Amino acid sequence: MCFVGTIKAMKSHWKNWLILFLILTAAAGWKAWLMIAEVVPFNSDEAIVALMARHILQGERPIFFYGQAYMGSLDAWLVAAGFALFGQNIWVIRLVQTILYIGTIITTFLVLKDWFGEKAGLIGAALLAIPPVNMTLYTTASLGGYGEALLLGNIILWLGWRIRNYLVKQEIPSAKKLAALFILFGLVAGLGIWANALTGIYILPVGLFLAVVMIQYRGWKFCAAGLGWILLGSAVGASPWIVFAVNHDLGLLIQEMFGSAVAVESSGYFSRVIQHLVNFVVLGVPAAIGMRPPWEVQWLALPLIPFVLVIWTGVMITAIRNIRKNTEARSVFSLIWGCLGLFVAGFLFTSFGVDPSGRYFLPAFFFLVLIAAYVFQEWVNRFRWGWIPLAVILVFQIWGNIQCANVNPPGLTTQFYEPARVDHREMDNLIAFLKTEQEMRGYTNYWVSYPLAFQSQEELIFIPRLPYHPDFRYTERDDRYEPYEQLVNEADHVAYITTRNPALEDYLREKFLEMGLSWKERKIGEYLVFHQLSRSVRPDSIGLGQTTGH
Repeated sequence: MCFVGTIKAMKSHWKNWLILFLILTAAAGWKAWLMIAEVVPFNSDEAIVALMARHILQGERPIFFYGQAYMGSLDAWLVAAGFALFGQNIWVIRLVQTILYIGTIITTFLVLKDWFGEKAGLIGAALLAIPPVNMTLYTTASLGGYGEALLLGNIILWLGWRIRNYLVKQEIPSAKKLAALFILFGLVAGLGIWANALTGIYILPVGLFLAVVMIQYRGWKFCAAGLGWILLGSAVGASPWIVFAVNHDLGLLIQEMFGSAVAVESSGYFSRVIQHLVNFVVLGVPAAIGMRPPWEVQWLALPLIPFVLVIWTGVMITAIRNIRKNTEARSVFSLIWGCLGLFVAGFLFTSFGVDPSGRYFLPAFFFLVLIAAYVFQEWVNRFRWGWIPLAVILVFQIWGNIQCANVNPPGLTTQFYEPARVDHREMDNLIAFLKTEQEMRGYTNYWVSYPLAFQSQEELIFIPRLPYHPDFRYTERDDRYEPYEQLVNEADHVAYITTRNPALEDYLREKFLEMGLSWKERKIGEYLVFHQLSRSVRPDSIGLGQTTGH
């Protein structure tokens, strides 16, 4: 009987791994279709990652995302490896993101398998295979470290739980092996802090959880030693961050980590927190679970939304009820609630709460998946209809993805601000025109500058000194790469490229006439090119490209 039971267990185990393989195949196939159909636009933030990767291959060693010090250059280094293998193409960037996301699904399975069993792991993986549009978007297009944050966060959860099990179950391995686990945990945590500060919502709760477990089961001295090993690993993983802090400004790094890059609010602190709460509930959560795309307020899979809300409410109520009865589940959920709570606090009480565009809500859906996998597994085990809620959620997510993919432009876009939502499908024609006219240098806005530079192999350098806001607001942060400025300043003549900004176009014509210039205009898709200027004119001489705006 024991032998028969072992055979059955092995068959079940291999069946589950086969199901996981099919889930991963579906996830990779969906990503491949998105790339082939070109429904995810190539925007400027992604172009900066691509340019950084190219520059890495040319010998540069950037530590942070150009112009921002809360996202490290890990993503660019991975893309650089992809470029070295497959060439400098946009699809390679998406391939890197797909590999990272497949890794996230696999590690989600491993985390849930350790927590609740293989069936829960498969349910979690299935929920992530074709996730809500928000998750699909930000794990396909690269914005500089969000894919890495999800994967590293999973590894932090998995390692933390493994260490916890050794301590709680008194299955202490050799001192060297345990020290290696602590160091590895610290290494991943440090790497996460450098790659994207978003990993902090995993690191702090898991670190505190481990400290409590170490004190409870092994005492203060063991805890101090364990934390020492973790700090050692963290110093290695975060070494690029530390080097930058020593050589530049630690205060700047701390400010960036808490949202100084998006700190544009002028109201009182209490009013800001209230607005962040509104953003969280009204805009963020609906985008996280797939009720709307992150770039606009439009209902997705509308007939299913009432059922989806009921299901998610039932999931949360069931989870809260069950953890009261299950000691092991309480330990798991203390981690989940800790991470989720820190995420909510970070959004409400820092400047990041001004931006409910969607990318900051990636961990929110992931934590919901962890909870849902536990609850759905129980429903499936207890009720004949237990698969129905899971099926509804899966159909809802697939429906929302297809609905958005079928409307292109904008496709699945990272641009929630309409003036920045430039249709780049005419980019090749723009490049050909500029080369024909020998207009190799000039000025444009942020959303054109870097895709144009990357896709022209940096032959065409147009720095972002023009505003894209209709009211001419401008920030120097748009200008991310200083060497480009020198190339444009040294040019004998320049051109101007505008997009979706009639007021700016009229302003340029007015100023050019006042200065007695002659010029030509050429409309290419959404691009308007002012070229063959009779003499060079710099934006600052006509009141543009200044932080104070116009």
